[in-house]
Amino acid sequence: MAHPGDVSALAGLIDTGELRAGDIVAFIGKTEGNGGVNDFTRGYFTQSLMALLARHTGEPAEALAARIPCVLSGGTEGVLSPHFVVFARCGDAVRSTSASGAAAEPVDTVNGSLAIGTAFTEPLPAEAVGRWAQVESVAAAVRAAMKDAGLTDPRDIEFVQVKCPCITSARVQDAVARGQTVVTTDANRSMALSRAAGAFGIALALGELPESAGDADLLSDFAVACNRASVSSGVEVTCNEVIVLGNSKQWTGPLQIAHAPMRDALDLPAVGAALDRLGIAARPQVAEADRGRIAAVLVKCEPDRRGQIRGARHTMLDDTDINAQRHIRGAVGALVAGVMGDGRLFVSGGAEHQGPDGGGLVAVIAAGRA
Repeated sequence: MAHPGDVSALAGLIDTGELRAGDIVAFIGKTEGNGGVNDFTRGYFTQSLMALLARHTGEPAEALAARIPCVLSGGTEGVLSPHFVVFARCGDAVRSTSASGAAAEPVDTVNGSLAIGTAFTEPLPAEAVGRWAQVESVAAAVRAAMKDAGLTDPRDIEFVQVKCPCITSARVQDAVARGQTVVTTDANRSMALSRAAGAFGIALALGELPESAGDADLLSDFAVACNRASVSSGVEVTCNEVIVLGNSKQWTGPLQIAHAPMRDALDLPAVGAALDRLGIAARPQVAEADRGRIAAVLVKCEPDRRGQIRGARHTMLDDTDINAQRHIRGAVGALVAGVMGDGRLFVSGGAEHQGPDGGGLVAVIAAGRA
């Protein structure tokens, strides 16, 4: 992207017939805003995308936005490059077979081909954000997205991306006018609580949430985490948007996805572990021949709230000049980009309950070897 509203690359693919607008089912991308509550680059880009698709499909932009998840993370610090990933599927989305009629065979060490499912919840009122109602709402949507993808076994799921709403001043006033209370009036804390509730919802849907977990554990018990959860929050959405990515023998296509948890911001071996599962070596950087196989890299990261990384003090949480989330995106983005040899990475901060405490996760989508 040349700027936050630049959809010219996608327009070119549609104009040349390389991609059908009607086949597009989801977007995940990075915009060059601040990543905070007032990062309006995300909404601007979503508006630009839906306007483009509306011109090609004849469907109103509002209707497209209500069925196509557009998950955007603001902040392209350091070597990160503004970009977006387009997910498209054609034919029978759940039982796609090859010309011979045989289901896709596993490629390398991952079982099956890339499968995608999406779902939306109903609009979430401010009083539900960051509370158990949101957890259950996200869990129901994850299950619906799994069904959309034809994925019945949670073990086949590698990555679940959710975009959740946050609580703004206007939404607080609306809740109060209706006689409701909100979990917090701090917009930034509401983003963290919303991400936490989203992660709990994913864990609940995948059968990973302890039965004892409750509201009090959100942003409290960080032993509760899901290694396949990636959650972002923003002012530009009012419901939970869900994208489920996994591998299935019922799907065909050249792509597969693999993930690995990152135990901290320096966990370079975790990046290699995700690549290894796809048959891609990094010694220490992905070779140019393999680089072309990689379609997308998705990362969640978090500044360790204990103030240390492997026993050494970090200052990300105490810096009043640069927000801690901007620090961590720049740092982890550089680490992963160095391995990939490419700065077009989805690196999102705010990994509360998403991967190991103080760490996060990395997922890679790549084509199998010819």
